[in-house]
Amino acid sequence: MRTAAPVSAPARPPAGLEPRTLLAVVVTVLAWASAFVGIRGVGEELSPGALALGRLLVGTAVLGLLATRRGWVAPTRREWGLLAVCGIGWFGIYNVALNAAEQHLDAGTTAMLVNIGPILIAVFAGLLLGEGFPRWLVVGIAIAFAGVLLIGLATRSAEADLAGVVLCVVAAVTYAGGVVAQKPLLRRLPGLQVTFTACAIGAVCCLPWAGVLAGDLADASGASIAGMVYLGVVPTALAFSTWAYALRRMDAGKLGVTTYVVPPLVILLGWLLLDEVPPALAVVGGAVCLIGVGVSRRRDRPRPVVPAEEGTPS
Repeated sequence: MRTAAPVSAPARPPAGLEPRTLLAVVVTVLAWASAFVGIRGVGEELSPGALALGRLLVGTAVLGLLATRRGWVAPTRREWGLLAVCGIGWFGIYNVALNAAEQHLDAGTTAMLVNIGPILIAVFAGLLLGEGFPRWLVVGIAIAFAGVLLIGLATRSAEADLAGVVLCVVAAVTYAGGVVAQKPLLRRLPGLQVTFTACAIGAVCCLPWAGVLAGDLADASGASIAGMVYLGVVPTALAFSTWAYALRRMDAGKLGVTTYVVPPLVILLGWLLLDEVPPALAVVGGAVCLIGVGVSRRRDRPRPVVPAEEGTPS
């Protein structure tokens, strides 16, 4: 008797194509692009450390209100260590370095430099996760480094302080380290809890600037204070939550590629809202950096296996 072939379940669409995941990616990219312009806009009245503390305090408060509606999963000792890396590096040092960098560079140039982060993520994965260093990764690193040098030359010719370039690299390194530390956490801990805890740790790290923040807020305009609140609510509480949502459902490397669109958005917003455009050579250098990041994500095609002919050694 002939049996009917089993009916296979419909294939599930790739997680990266799920509408809510795509929406989370779009929200993250747009919010983070606006952050570069927002930091540049309020930086005249709020110093880097004070702005980082204010932004993180607002973000922690918003995330805390959301987290109270959900249960708490107790982190293990290893997970607390990863949370500390993410909170101190990505939320603490990153924000201070980024704010300080935008005291020296325009928003677009800053975004282009920070966007070497995906390459650094791949480097850290090779060093810490045993993923090795593929040929295209090494080539991409060399190309991106050339782009950084071009941006450095552009800022120097534009009489800008090269300290801004160094600060951007520090921000990119801590961003990459934060992503590598965050990915394992999301395997067991809720994304909202991870984001809230890391943000709170970052805020604690920035507490030495509490007195500076109080003094800056006393003299700041309402627009700058509103800008700080916006940075805490949207690019921090909202965008880091949507990032964690997407990161749980996508490969870290593939998600990192989506940030390639951030620099062009920042340049456009900076031109429209701040009336500033990066030096032409910096734009070229930024394009070279992005090309390097793209090259680093290439993979060698597997060679087809040719069956050995009968009688020939294999």
